[in-house]
Amino acid sequence: MEQGLRLLIQLVIEFAPVAIALIQKRTKESLDITKYPIPQAIQAFIEIADTAKPKKNVTPGFEQEKLLQKQLSAYQRETQLEVAKQERDTALKLPEVNKILDGWPLRLYPSQILESHVDAERPPLKIFLAPPQVKFDEFAPKTEENLALETMLAEGIRKFVNKYYSLHNPIRPTEFLAGAWDSKRFHSESSIKALFGLLKTEPILILESENDGDYLNFRIAYWGLGQSNYYYKTISRIPYREIIQQSAKNRAWEWKKIRDDLLALGEDIEDINKLGKDNVVNLAILEKVEKWQAQGIDISKLDLKYQVNQQDFEQLCQVLITCHSLVAAWIADIYHLVHHDVPPLLPELLSSLLKESFDLESVQAIVTSYQQIYEALEKERLYWIPELALQLAQSLAHLPDRTWSQEQLNYSIHTWLDLHQVSVQEFPHPLEAMLSAIKIQDEEYVHKLKEYFLIVNDRQSFLEVEKLLAAIAHLKTKLVLEAPSLGYTLKGHAGKVTSVAISPDGEVLVSGCTDQNINVWDIHDGHLIKTIASNLGEVSSVAISPNGDFLAVGSCEHPRSNVKVWDFKTGKLVHTLLGHQKPVNVVVISPDGEILASGSNKIKLWNLQKGDRICTLWHSSAVHAIAISPDGTILASGSADTKIRLWNPRTGDPLRTLIGHAGDVKAIAMSPDGQLLFSGSADTTIKIWHLITGKLLYTLTEHTEEITSLAVSPDGQTLFSSSADTTIKIWRISTCESVQTLTGHSEKINSIALSPDGKILASGSSDQTIKIWQIDQI
Repeated sequence: MEQGLRLLIQLVIEFAPVAIALIQKRTKESLDITKYPIPQAIQAFIEIADTAKPKKNVTPGFEQEKLLQKQLSAYQRETQLEVAKQERDTALKLPEVNKILDGWPLRLYPSQILESHVDAERPPLKIFLAPPQVKFDEFAPKTEENLALETMLAEGIRKFVNKYYSLHNPIRPTEFLAGAWDSKRFHSESSIKALFGLLKTEPILILESENDGDYLNFRIAYWGLGQSNYYYKTISRIPYREIIQQSAKNRAWEWKKIRDDLLALGEDIEDINKLGKDNVVNLAILEKVEKWQAQGIDISKLDLKYQVNQQDFEQLCQVLITCHSLVAAWIADIYHLVHHDVPPLLPELLSSLLKESFDLESVQAIVTSYQQIYEALEKERLYWIPELALQLAQSLAHLPDRTWSQEQLNYSIHTWLDLHQVSVQEFPHPLEAMLSAIKIQDEEYVHKLKEYFLIVNDRQSFLEVEKLLAAIAHLKTKLVLEAPSLGYTLKGHAGKVTSVAISPDGEVLVSGCTDQNINVWDIHDGHLIKTIASNLGEVSSVAISPNGDFLAVGSCEHPRSNVKVWDFKTGKLVHTLLGHQKPVNVVVISPDGEILASGSNKIKLWNLQKGDRICTLWHSSAVHAIAISPDGTILASGSADTKIRLWNPRTGDPLRTLIGHAGDVKAIAMSPDGQLLFSGSADTTIKIWHLITGKLLYTLTEHTEEITSLAVSPDGQTLFSSSADTTIKIWRISTCESVQTLTGHSEKINSIALSPDGKILASGSSDQTIKIWQIDQI
């Protein structure tokens, strides 16, 4: 077995339990941080973690739970980075970071390392090389070659890292700092402890080799983000003398074949031996050894002096390069897996790096270690396991023995079935069981299955996967056939329709218009029930209370910038709410029906029942959009200053400001579970935020003009957006992809509203019409 593979196996056996411990502690350590400024978010994410596990007959569905797990992971990373930044800032204030102290093992100042990549979204793993100090003159006292082992070793590792784990790789950034270690002075744990003391905020791997007689003690030191201690251990003893001598022996045997061929051609033995140089001496020793062993002599007691040259030292370098590179790859994979949710790369490389070295023992050790790590990930990242296991199966599929790849394939498919709550016992084949739960979102995973079965030449399974792809294609066709259809168009306004709202019972549509009228329509047949006209001015916004008792209307025509509230059932004016000095752009009623929020250049909160003002939320620019969370604890407002502000509507206290848009924030909506915030802007984008933490998750970019209105389906799976580009787009939230575009309006769409059952969508436009769309299944 090749020395590099032997070392890798020893590493995975030693380090896999450490990696598992890091994964198991990741959630607790990243959440158990009292310095982070949003403790409410910590508790909320603990609740998410508890609920984001597959359960029977529960909602949200598979994709929504998967998204929640991704959000949790993103928050954990942000927490670790925030804490690391605080600790780094503290360390940079220490006087010793700008000097090299007596016990410091690097040629770089601590500050030079701390100040690099401070703003990186994925801090790179930094690798230092502490090379061995091998005295080559012990092997060949007469040699005068300058064998720069450290230089050759560093160059080999650099080539490997730059090829597969480059610092400029956005997925697995890794920085190899060759020459930084003061190798002539420092080795062992005291040096590691000194480094950790000042650089604990930086993910670091140290590859250390130390001369110990005929062996090199190969050690690694490692710590990732947020670790309270470092890992440091000898993982192998490399018999470097044996490697060098074996290289000399191999050269001698190769020379024997050349010598015999030349003798067969009639060449003189003395002339031949002149060409052989040290191979002649080594071959003579080997032939004597064969003779002595045949006579039963124990040659281990003999001091055999083989002559070595630079080729043998270069062979040792290649062995060391392979060892160091494989270890660096394994640790880099673990670091990026644990901290950045990036799948390992090494399984894909092993078959090409070690083509002839794989045997049962090595495969078993490597595969077992990966599976142990994946099993440790199940609790918090279960939805990622099918992809990881399938990737490992593909990397092992080229081996002659398919047992290990088949085991990983089974692990992948059975985990997928568990996640989709499908019992494999009810079907003759797992792939047939998949057919009962397949969705469009599974297409990428199924294509990877197809690739695997092509590699292993499993025709029966390949045909089953073709059935899965056909089912997905059918679902896509069905989606097109079941696209939202235009039911009818309502005409009756004499100006731009600025706002639409649907009653809680789904029976009535209310529309506001610049013609200063409010129309009330039967949503099912489209007939006009009544018109409310009461010296309103141009209507900017309408809202219906959750119990259907009240209708609130905002006016954007100064000086009649007021808010009126009607008894929706009797049509009687209940309140006229004064106080805004600029146009009222938006009115919103809280989910519990207690608070009415109205926005101009400030937001005023009113008691809906009594009409009393509760408080005022101060903005510096016009407020275009307001949304209140389902539990009533957060009010979000979007304004012309491009910012989104979060408030406590009960107290009026500001909570957080979200910055990310490049234009006026024109629309805001929240998911039914209160986890996500959606914002639409004049910059033509829609952004998806995690409401509790304020972290930006995704940006949607398919509209060509400003976003004007947003609505979320009752199941939280679908987002609807309207735009000045005259279209309505329908988005699948779990994948952030646009699945439908509705056209029909001839001018800007100002407002959309979704019925409580999610089956009807209404849109109001500057073309003076309202369109009713039938939404069946998205």
